[in-house]
Amino acid sequence: MSEDPPSSPAPRSWFERIVQALSGEPQSREELIEELRHAQANGLLSNDTLSMVEGAIEVADLSVADVMVPRAQMVALAADAPLQQVLGVVIESGHSRFPVHGEDKDEILGILLAKDLLRCFSEGAHATLRELLRPVTMIPESKRLNILLKEFRLSRNHMAIVVDEYGGVAGLVTIEDVLEQIVGDIDDEHDDDDDEGTLIQAGPNGDFLVSALTPIDEFNERFGSEFSDEEFDTVGGMITAQIGHLPEAGEDLALGGFLFHVAKADARRVQQFAVRVHEA
Repeated sequence: MSEDPPSSPAPRSWFERIVQALSGEPQSREELIEELRHAQANGLLSNDTLSMVEGAIEVADLSVADVMVPRAQMVALAADAPLQQVLGVVIESGHSRFPVHGEDKDEILGILLAKDLLRCFSEGAHATLRELLRPVTMIPESKRLNILLKEFRLSRNHMAIVVDEYGGVAGLVTIEDVLEQIVGDIDDEHDDDDDEGTLIQAGPNGDFLVSALTPIDEFNERFGSEFSDEEFDTVGGMITAQIGHLPEAGEDLALGGFLFHVAKADARRVQQFAVRVHEA
């Protein structure tokens, strides 16, 4: 009697092939990443997959403070603002969630969802902004991103307000901010397509294009300036504080011998300045 031919083994997933390819058992996170890079070099996974795996591993080392939108660059709505005014901000910004504060900007009362506001207008309802608010989640700057991501998934929240050690508002963080640490930048129709990988670039007419996220000490080193970084870490935070409100594209500020022209900004943050030596 003839025996049945042996059945072909089921195809292995890329993860199973990686596990088999690992030489020994990595003893540290660095060794694991190195083994994964060897697996990528051997064609077991793509560059994009390797980047996501590395991002997922490294996100456990990051805290909320590493990725949040700082207070100086966040947009919040006043609870007593007229709904028509609020609608204008929502439409112009293109964002879907907004923190709402009382008289004290450290008093965050809740989160406004754009869809709740638009539904209110479409149904002709007479409501105040306070009546439209959803509960707000407050988290410390030190919370780990992997823990926050799990909490976002379980609670189905997409935004949290970050508070400092004194209970004041330090900034805000969204689920998109966390996911970008794993999958890379997530662009939408409101994001600019230009490459912002270089913080300081030579611009036309002798200007320099300076990212708002440029550390003040890096700006000082590049231009020989002496701006203090005791209160603010970034050029964007410093300029926003000097102007006194979230800068809009086209605004100018002369400071410390330089003219800062707001080249790019949206409803949440200033993004880039055109900087030149200021002629008194």
